[in-house]
Amino acid sequence: MILYNITVNVEKDVEAEWLTWMKDTHIPFIMETKMFEENKMFRIMHDSEDGGINYSVQFFAKNMDLVMTYQNKYFDAHNALVQKKFPRKLAIFMTLLEQV
Repeated sequence: MILYNITVNVEKDVEAEWLTWMKDTHIPFIMETKMFEENKMFRIMHDSEDGGINYSVQFFAKNMDLVMTYQNKYFDAHNALVQKKFPRKLAIFMTLLEQV
């Protein structure tokens, strides 16, 4: 199992809108690719120095080939949607983890 973790620092002024959009629109859109089996979202419980709110958005794939297919085929379009919807309001980084 591979965990594709996206950590997002969200500016407070768009947090509620971003959270609703992620749950209702963006995460279902990613799940429609069929590259991931499951997803979860968590609010990170420590304060950010810049005042933003941090979230971990997690997608679980059966194997690395599915994650690479997602990145090569879908990521650019999905990322463009996020940047268009919330320009300069998010800081994002991705981490891949393998279950052992």
